Amino acid sequence: MSKIAFVFPGQGAQYIGMGKDFYENSSTAKAVFDKASEVTGMDIPKLCFEENEDLNQTKYTQIAMVATEIAILKVLEEKGVRPSVTAGLSLGEYAAIVATGAMKEEDAFKIVKQRGVLMQEAVPEGGGMAAVLGLDYPVIEEVLSKVEGVVSIANYNCPGQIVITGWADAITAAAEPLKAAGAKRVLPLKVSGPFHSKLLTEAGEKLTDVLADVTIGDLPIPYLANLTADYVQDAGQVKPLLVKQVSSPVRFQQSAERMIADGVDTFVEIGPGKTIAGFIRKINPEMKVINVDKWEDLEKCMEELKDVAE
Repeated sequence: MSKIAFVFPGQGAQYIGMGKDFYENSSTAKAVFDKASEVTGMDIPKLCFEENEDLNQTKYTQIAMVATEIAILKVLEEKGVRPSVTAGLSLGEYAAIVATGAMKEEDAFKIVKQRGVLMQEAVPEGGGMAAVLGLDYPVIEEVLSKVEGVVSIANYNCPGQIVITGWADAITAAAEPLKAAGAKRVLPLKVSGPFHSKLLTEAGEKLTDVLADVTIGDLPIPYLANLTADYVQDAGQVKPLLVKQVSSPVRFQQSAERMIADGVDTFVEIGPGKTIAGFIRKINPEMKVINVDKWEDLEKCMEELKDVAE
């Protein structure tokens, strides 16, 4: 029997129309979108399904992504599919926690709405991010340790694809030594700020107040935290990890490697796009990776997972 991990993408994978076919084909999925609208006071279906300029703004992107991911998750659960472990890429960590059973979906919506606002408001002018291609992270860490200014790794995505974050001038200063060390490209990203850097520490700290009213239950299914790339099985760890996650690197590569080492052989990416699938295939091409982004993906997923469905 396969050992399944549910994995959830983060900000950047969003697109107009995401989740619409689930909303139209499943009363379970529709109820999730409607609940997200009720909790946040926003028209989440309109935000996700209709042409608009808001979807790519952090304060809207985050709630739209998490609502879509949880809607698809609930349909899979309804079909009897359960994971052995979960993980999410940055924002996707919230859907991963909901999938463990430790957080109610309405609490996730409440937190993520505020997280998006706090992060957008905290973005300093002059910050940025860049993808470093073709260079493994230990070398990047060594190069960045010698660069003046705030610049650090934001995302450990997969071998040969690392994202750095910080002041734009420090990122520019790091580009030449990174190329000299073997990087194929240092590609500036079109993002609104230096996410997952210490420049967003204040946003993370403000999230503490938002989390105060939320109850985290037991974790019958463990998840791997972005901050540590380690299993979280104690409910008391969840809130501090989510606070620090905002200004700390996302260790997705290390998380995937840990799951694989512990016997996971099937990854189900739940939500928009195929970003995580691409990472996992580079981390270990022998893994089975299934995407559930559109309604048509559901039948394929169930066929491939029929040996583990209830």
